[in-house]
Amino acid sequence: MPLHVPPAPAPALRSVLAALGSPLAVHEAHTPALRALQGPVTAELPLPVHVLERLNLSRATGGRPPRTRLSGWRFLIRSGDRFVAAADTRLTADGWVFSHFFEGPYVTATERALRQAESLGTPFQPRLLSVPELYMLTLWLHRAVGADPAAGLPAAADLLVPLAPAPPGIAAYRPHPVSELLPVLTHRLAPPALATPA
Repeated sequence: MPLHVPPAPAPALRSVLAALGSPLAVHEAHTPALRALQGPVTAELPLPVHVLERLNLSRATGGRPPRTRLSGWRFLIRSGDRFVAAADTRLTADGWVFSHFFEGPYVTATERALRQAESLGTPFQPRLLSVPELYMLTLWLHRAVGADPAAGLPAAADLLVPLAPAPPGIAAYRPHPVSELLPVLTHRLAPPALATPA
């Protein structure tokens, strides 16, 4: 299997399974599809969610590279043969805890991008990379399959696959080398140049 899905921290998985087993947590979720299910559900495909930071400053500070931070783990929730929702966890002072359930386009987009990545035939460690300033989420295909999933920066040869909905002008599901997409994102966030008086 070309994708090497990293194992999530055990407490993160336990917190999601406990939430799935809690009628109150499921009922209070803003996920009609999850609330309407009658059969068993499973939490699968744990993906570390990294947030790309300092992107808007990288040009203004002389090309300082952006950095990432791990913000949580996301699990896709399967019912039968389809994913119906996702569950996010976050790290607190007491360890990993369940954050919330959600549904919507990023659930199906993540599944589609993962299937597409499988077909590439190259070993990758899948992660999610969020670019909050652009309201953008990408599947980050990290080439270092044995790397710590909680650490690291996108390497130039890694691939980023924008998930739908993607920002205008950026094609969803098209794999982009980091070395190509990151400058585009940085340019989008750069403040407009001030006109100098003549």
